[in-house]
Amino acid sequence: MSFDLIIRGGRVLDGTGAPPFRADVAVSGDRVAAVGRLEDAEAATMIDASGRFVAPGFVDCHVHGDAAVFDPAVQRAALRQGVTTFVLGQDGLSFAPGSAETVAYASRYFAAVNGPLREGSPGEGPSHERPTHEGPLSVADLLGSYDRAVAVNTAYLLPHGTIRYDVMGPSSAPASADDLAAMLRRVERGLAEGAAGLSTGLEYLPGRYADAEELAALCRPLGGLPYVTHMRAYGPGAGVGMAEVVDIASRSGAAVHVSHLHGPADVLLPLVGDALARDVDLSFDTYPYLRGNTILAMVVLPPSVPAAETGRALELIAAADLDEWWPGLDATWPRLTVSHAPGMEWTEGLTVVAAAERAGVSPAELCRRLLIETRLEAGVVSARPDEGPEGEQSVRRMLRHPSQTGGSDGIYVGGHPHPRGFGAFARFLGRHVRELGDWTWEQAAVHLAAHPARRFGLSDRGLVRTGFAADLVVIDPATVADRATYAEPRELATGVADVLVSGVPVLAGGELTGALTGRALRP
Repeated sequence: MSFDLIIRGGRVLDGTGAPPFRADVAVSGDRVAAVGRLEDAEAATMIDASGRFVAPGFVDCHVHGDAAVFDPAVQRAALRQGVTTFVLGQDGLSFAPGSAETVAYASRYFAAVNGPLREGSPGEGPSHERPTHEGPLSVADLLGSYDRAVAVNTAYLLPHGTIRYDVMGPSSAPASADDLAAMLRRVERGLAEGAAGLSTGLEYLPGRYADAEELAALCRPLGGLPYVTHMRAYGPGAGVGMAEVVDIASRSGAAVHVSHLHGPADVLLPLVGDALARDVDLSFDTYPYLRGNTILAMVVLPPSVPAAETGRALELIAAADLDEWWPGLDATWPRLTVSHAPGMEWTEGLTVVAAAERAGVSPAELCRRLLIETRLEAGVVSARPDEGPEGEQSVRRMLRHPSQTGGSDGIYVGGHPHPRGFGAFARFLGRHVRELGDWTWEQAAVHLAAHPARRFGLSDRGLVRTGFAADLVVIDPATVADRATYAEPRELATGVADVLVSGVPVLAGGELTGALTGRALRP
């Protein structure tokens, strides 16, 4: 027998939940060709996996790599954790589908999260040119720009906020029948062009203005693909957020995936259990950290400030009485660390309190300067109030739930981002499997590969099985670990040195090979 490549001598975590078993994995073209004892088989390329696991490539269910995925450093950071697929279009805001004005809005409003698309040619030939931020841009255009132009696979969710802006602009009004019909046309076309679901960001603009009736109507065409939601409320308000999720699922019949479901497990797990008891097809993602990362404006601005209208918002911020707007944020300032501040880069990596002390102003005034000088682009890493042993226990209990999937919520923008984009999946393996035993190794392959692949309709991925796509990861169980920290957030993970995407080595010896075999995945 002759194959293109054989991974020899490893223990296979096949993604079914079965215990690891010793086997060789053979690849022909972009497919797994055989799994078993293949001592007599030959191949042009051999990878020695002795003492290591061979697993299906991991699916990052929630990551903001929409523009950053073109950066080889980001591809390397993901592959070093075993991540072979990014699910993009999160939180209801990304670049497609939309007119030039809509693409510009999504780029500007979410600049600290997704970053801007730029012209360039990361692959060979004109078909691999990146779309510009100028638009207009369709889902087909965006997926086409990723296909075979990067080293990881990409799937894309239709972003509700982008679609709503394309139809209604920054309006806070309820959608009219004509508005809803126009949004539905965009959803149906996006699904036909290969989108893997619909996402919302109900704490962001303009998604915040949608009601359950609007969202349920847009979910009805999904046909088994998930409604992926950054809920309207988390923390103490998680019950409100989850009640709306159940309402939308009941009205539409859609499967539901809740983004970054973090908070006290005593509050969240009963809500999950209640939704499942109501026959809601529910899953959720979590990451193994106690801090978040988002745009500063979302954290500090009151609803009365129209952050979707940058000029008007900046006028209000400049004229506002600090004592009127932010009197209740004194406890929040120490929990915010500046991650991204174009024009005020000296603040990056400092808490708002420390930056204010350096500038000789109050934290509220420092915050106002950040918002105005960055034109609302500033980003922050935010510590949760329950940071500590109780919060850590909640993280562990949430990830042990069978409906959990792994998501980094990785943001790669700014001089001092959250470390989760560089370490979340390695932390799942090194800390929560090897050190704490929250999962077995075989359970890790289910939570990080098989379950998310199934959820997003990627039916030929997520398992090490003959005929499946050869997205394969070789893991050293003794050394896999995250190294990124809040102080040094861009440190690369260890323990994953060899990765295949579509049957081709994209990481060898821990370094990129230069192969750009990532596919734009369509359900």
